[in-house]
Amino acid sequence: MAYIDYYKILGVDKKASQDDIKKAYRKLARKLHPDLNPNDKEAEKKFKELNEANEVLSNAENRAKYDKYGENWKHGEEYEKAQQQQRQYSQNYGGGGGFSGADFGEGEDFSDFFQSMFGGSGGGFGRSSRGSSSGKFKGQDVSAELSLTLKQASETHQQTFEINGKKVRITIPAGVYDGQQIKLKGHGNAGMNGGPNGDLFITFNIAEDSVFKRNGDDLETEITIDLYTALLGGEVMIPTLNSQVKLKVKSVTQPNTRVRLKGKGFPVYKKEGQFGDLFVTYKVDFPKELNDKQKELVEQLKNS
Repeated sequence: MAYIDYYKILGVDKKASQDDIKKAYRKLARKLHPDLNPNDKEAEKKFKELNEANEVLSNAENRAKYDKYGENWKHGEEYEKAQQQQRQYSQNYGGGGGFSGADFGEGEDFSDFFQSMFGGSGGGFGRSSRGSSSGKFKGQDVSAELSLTLKQASETHQQTFEINGKKVRITIPAGVYDGQQIKLKGHGNAGMNGGPNGDLFITFNIAEDSVFKRNGDDLETEITIDLYTALLGGEVMIPTLNSQVKLKVKSVTQPNTRVRLKGKGFPVYKKEGQFGDLFVTYKVDFPKELNDKQKELVEQLKNS
């Protein structure tokens, strides 16, 4: 497989911050998403490469291995363990063949070692002089991002998505927050020599909502009332995440008055039946102009 430059795919410098990588991924993902490019095989290919690049570079541990080992980053851990085993073997039995800890330095070419160990015909390192099998190695962990609306994050539901060609179905508990990460044990890359699979780390990205602003388990929203309702009082319908509630407005309500609806906010993560509060801020819509009769009434009110 040809070497793929993940930094080039994301269009970022090797010194880019994790935030820069995240922003670049989101921008390109929106552009290359299959839903926006139906039947476009080239866009589909680029989208897969983009996800692969993000899975590696968005994970600090995998990124460090990629920076050090390049195209052989997936086997970096095996190399380091094998190197350690060889040093131990040399200490215990003295030493001839193989490689020492000084054989490879950071930034040097590892390709010959990896070719012989994982892809060559010479058998590779990992067997002793008696021919015993090499150690078991855990597979690489995989990182992924899952985007949710605020409404989706407020409800326990299942979602199915694809990682490395495999479909994964998870149940998302109500109340997850933006940036929260969960681990699915054993859903990463396959282990080597019978070792366990790596793990899958999923980070939730929750989009901003046009009606509600989330603050922990509380929600905030704004409602506009007309001048007459603000002065005389009345009733207004207030949206919640799942319905609408009727709320009484007191007379002479001032602009930016804030009221609380207890238990009408966001569900508390993994605490069934518990919710935050909903805070409503009133905005008053003043008339743009008054007719003569209205001006007369305002004057009477002023002088009363």
